[in-house]
Amino acid sequence: MMGRLKLGLLQVNHDRSVEVGDAFPDDSHRFRDLFDAQDQRFSYRVYMTIGGEVPRDVDEQDAYLITGSPLSVLDDLAFLPALYEFIRACDAAQKPLLGACFGHQAIAVALGGTVTRQHWNIGIDHVRMDGALPWMQPAVPALDLYQFHHDAVTALAGECVPYASSDACAIAGFSKGHHIFTTQAHPEFTDPFMRCVLDATRPHLSAAEVAQAEATLSRTAQGHVFADWATRFFGGAP
Repeated sequence: MMGRLKLGLLQVNHDRSVEVGDAFPDDSHRFRDLFDAQDQRFSYRVYMTIGGEVPRDVDEQDAYLITGSPLSVLDDLAFLPALYEFIRACDAAQKPLLGACFGHQAIAVALGGTVTRQHWNIGIDHVRMDGALPWMQPAVPALDLYQFHHDAVTALAGECVPYASSDACAIAGFSKGHHIFTTQAHPEFTDPFMRCVLDATRPHLSAAEVAQAEATLSRTAQGHVFADWATRFFGGAP
């Protein structure tokens, strides 16, 4: 029987809306559903980081994942200082840490990078793999992945190295050593969830932005491939 990895999920969103929050599992459960399709088993611990909860010690878990969020790292959010401190502690200890969307941006900022407000990038994005990392198996030249973001990482600091890009997102993922791995994408999204969030956001978008997003949704998202990479990054075997 395959041993269980202890995975800490730092949840930075708590959707209370009727349209989305009451209709779908929360961010941590979407990642659990994604990973539970694999042979690798995880023991999960959810930290409600949006309420200020972060692990007291990086060794509480074998690896960590910071979820996405509709919130912005550009805002003065009460939980950000503690989150940034924890990210830097993981970096110093070389503890495996993965960030998706908001998590990707938070890790970049905590390590000295820059995030700026840009155009919307919504839908299934063709993300090129410009670099190869040991855990990115099976190796593919690109992945089609769900995206839903208005902010983007525009500069990296120190030893952070981009490995992915798309026409709509110049830094679609980066790594540092063998312990930091990020993606701007949402590998945990499903088609019904994506369409629901798009409908909920429609009042804030132009007709052209909605049409552009909807035009991409006929593609097949490959979040399961990224999930395999993530599990290998954490030290498991999908």
